[in-house]
Amino acid sequence: MRMTRAFIDVPNPDGSTRRVHYRRAGSGPPLLLVHQSPRSSAEYMPLIGRWAAHFTVIAPDTPGFGDSAPLPLALPECEDYADAVVALLDALGLPQVGAYGFHSGAIILVTAAKRHPDRFSCLACGGYAVWTEAEKADFGAAYTPDFLPVPFGEHLAWLWGRVQEQSWFFPWYRPGNGNRLPMATLDPAQAQPIVMECLAAGNSFSLGYGAVLRARRDVPPPGAPTPPVLISAYEGDPLKAHIARLGEVPPNWRVRPVETPAELEAEALAWLLAHPAPPATPRTPDVGEGFISVSAGGFDGLLHWKGAGDLALHAPGSALTAAPPGMLALDLPGHGLSDPWPDAPGRLAAWAEVVVAAMRAHGAAPRRVVGAGWCAVLAAEVAARLGLAHDPAPLPPGDRGAWRAQGLPDLTPDWAGTHLLRAWRMLRAETCFAPWFAASPATARPFDPAELAPERLAVRHLALMRASAARPLLAACLDAAGPQ
Repeated sequence: MRMTRAFIDVPNPDGSTRRVHYRRAGSGPPLLLVHQSPRSSAEYMPLIGRWAAHFTVIAPDTPGFGDSAPLPLALPECEDYADAVVALLDALGLPQVGAYGFHSGAIILVTAAKRHPDRFSCLACGGYAVWTEAEKADFGAAYTPDFLPVPFGEHLAWLWGRVQEQSWFFPWYRPGNGNRLPMATLDPAQAQPIVMECLAAGNSFSLGYGAVLRARRDVPPPGAPTPPVLISAYEGDPLKAHIARLGEVPPNWRVRPVETPAELEAEALAWLLAHPAPPATPRTPDVGEGFISVSAGGFDGLLHWKGAGDLALHAPGSALTAAPPGMLALDLPGHGLSDPWPDAPGRLAAWAEVVVAAMRAHGAAPRRVVGAGWCAVLAAEVAARLGLAHDPAPLPPGDRGAWRAQGLPDLTPDWAGTHLLRAWRMLRAETCFAPWFAASPATARPFDPAELAPERLAVRHLALMRASAARPLLAACLDAAGPQ
């Protein structure tokens, strides 16, 4: 069953709105999935695929995480995140849902259910932290320090080490034989997705986790309205020991420790199926941004688009965040928020086929096509295929053989996390020199020092790290451009 993605604008209490990104699949009773911090709805993609056989699954990125805008608050509390869940349900037109949350996602959901019990047919919780006051003080001081970018990228080494070692010890900042975890690993494939979501969240991780840590853990008293709630945890989860701390729970709550993640999923599914929400179809309003399903040129997936007007194509290794205002911008396959393109070809014709198919599926009618950097070559090909005007742009300077060899570094994750720093150093060099890999007085380019602000570099760095198909795209553009 194909999963879709969308954006929706949700009102804030102050009258402003924030944009929320969510994944959706399936049909049947509505079911909401709330992820843990600092992850995003992407962590639920396998689960969405399985549970979409039973439910209309809605999995949002919570405020400030993934690709959802943060709350307009300097220090949000868990109640704010809980109310944001209900505001999303209002925006989607869902009067009631079943819901599943893992770890901090479970705490947000329980808080939401205590504040708005009629909006949930039931909750299933994977792990539920009940901290002592001493643990709260310890975690509050050390577990999620501020995560802010710094000029030379030292924050990237810290982040990689922190994510890697949280598979070794709990808590991660207190290494010791008594704190070892059974899943210790140096596997970069396990660390990379978490690191990427931390990069997307930025300091929202500290804010969101701090709010959850401060949240009240009081169980609803006898007679208080509450939906049915299942709380479960598996062997090896540090929160399994917390189940015994819950104390007496309402008669329609169940607390069930299990042995494995598979058992937890089975218990949760059975509980959710036993307490379904009434059928309802989520709204899908047009907010001028979304995803197009494309199958062309060997690519089969979703492409992210935003805006309206003439078509803008970003450079290899970039994303539509850098698109000119007032244009229809497209994240190319394996870039930005678009789906990856495994084994992406180095043939320009295939890339052009994807863009043309996206424009036809979107129904857009641009008059011209503009391409940044080496994608000026792709823009010319797309314009020719669509019969549109094309604004010729000067191609990046430098020997094309050198561009083929050095234009984009290999950013394959390694066990030490050095790929993160290679990308950061490239972006600093790219700001100061053209081409970036040939730094010299002769290649110095004028720039605004604000371009090197860590916050601006962090946006470009995230785009580059997401650009898994950047090197094939660059090769396709270079080959089509011909000899220098």
